[in-house]
Amino acid sequence: MQNNLKIGFIGGGNMATALIGGLAGKLTDGANIHVVDPNADALQRLQQQFGVTSAQQIGPELAACDVIVLSVKPQQMKDVVAQLQPQVSTQLVLSIAAGIRAVDLSRWMNGHTAIVRTMPNTPALIGQGITGMVALAGVSAEQREAADAIMRAVGATVWLSDEALIDPVTAVSGSGPAYVFYFIEAMQQAAQEMGLSAEQGNELAIATFVGASQLAAQSTDPVSVLRERVTSKGGTTYAALTSMEASGVKDAIGKALKAAAARGKELGEEFGRD
Repeated sequence: MQNNLKIGFIGGGNMATALIGGLAGKLTDGANIHVVDPNADALQRLQQQFGVTSAQQIGPELAACDVIVLSVKPQQMKDVVAQLQPQVSTQLVLSIAAGIRAVDLSRWMNGHTAIVRTMPNTPALIGQGITGMVALAGVSAEQREAADAIMRAVGATVWLSDEALIDPVTAVSGSGPAYVFYFIEAMQQAAQEMGLSAEQGNELAIATFVGASQLAAQSTDPVSVLRERVTSKGGTTYAALTSMEASGVKDAIGKALKAAAARGKELGEEFGRD
């Protein structure tokens, strides 16, 4: 696609590394990617693996970038943006930091509005992520395309019309992998309690999640129909689902997601304070 797109990363952690791995030599050459991170060892690994340029401090190299990706911890963002401000003119700024609202980034950058806020999730580390995205008004069609291409390097993308919807996305897909791991842990534990070995429980639980997820992804039927096909009245699956309904599992999951969304909103308000 845009094989000469110049991309700057502030932060070289796991998510940034996953993105760089998906971009280098595909969307753009590794030499067109500049990474800023105080960790010299991390920078050396990225240089050796992907051929990027790097620096331990924010500098004028970022002024020449078409896109600047903010990949730092939320509590560091305000200080990072203050250092970045002199290098920002018309570039697209793409944030993958949780809890930092695009409107606050814009305010901290003296009204810069070419900003896309994203909420990726950890399966991006193996190219199987999904990212919720929202653009401020100053993002051009070309910049939106570039932002989409960058995040598609590690999975699917879903565009939102309102930044407030990032909080539900965070609750569903951003935090979602943890819910899946939690359920797998419960299945593994139950398997052992019923006499299977830890290895057998692990293999059975994970393979079941992978297979069921792939079936849901590839089927044209709703997941409710797929569930019904496995559930014969009076059978083993029926017994399990009846027990879950009696325990209020579905309601508890809904309540948990709403709590995650509410906390996401709270974090945005906390981090956005001056």
